[in-house]
Amino acid sequence: MHRLVFVGLPGTGKTTLAHALAARWQVEAIDTDDVLATAVGTSAAQFLREHGEATYRERELDALRAVLDGHGDVVVATGGGIVCTPAAREILTREFTLWLDCDDDVILARLGDLDRPLLAEGPAEALTRLRNERAEWYAQVSRLRIDTTGFPDDVVSHVAREVIRLTR
Repeated sequence: MHRLVFVGLPGTGKTTLAHALAARWQVEAIDTDDVLATAVGTSAAQFLREHGEATYRERELDALRAVLDGHGDVVVATGGGIVCTPAAREILTREFTLWLDCDDDVILARLGDLDRPLLAEGPAEALTRLRNERAEWYAQVSRLRIDTTGFPDDVVSHVAREVIRLTR
């Protein structure tokens, strides 16, 4: 089984781990934010700023569907808010979905000055709000919560072991 979807807050390592695990399994890694950006002709962050969250979530759902409908073996990194859409949650529960998570301090350090519109004003407070809003949904769609605080290679090995354990 080499079809895996990562969900989690921004900065938890979804894209980094998707690429590392895909390389290990020799499959493709796809980030739904990249698919969205290609479809709309601008960055995901810019599209969110210009069109608002509701329109962004519609396009994000389109990107998720396109990725999952168009690929067999793939490791997918989703945008942190993909779980905000009921239709996306329904899709994610049918996939082998893992929730990547780590401490807020680690997330904030990883994100640094990256362009994250939903964290623009008061990143620490916004991150706490997003965690409170989304944690139940992440748990609902995921088979397992993975702590990504460690170094990427250690986390990749842990995820690979857990996927094997859960698919036996």
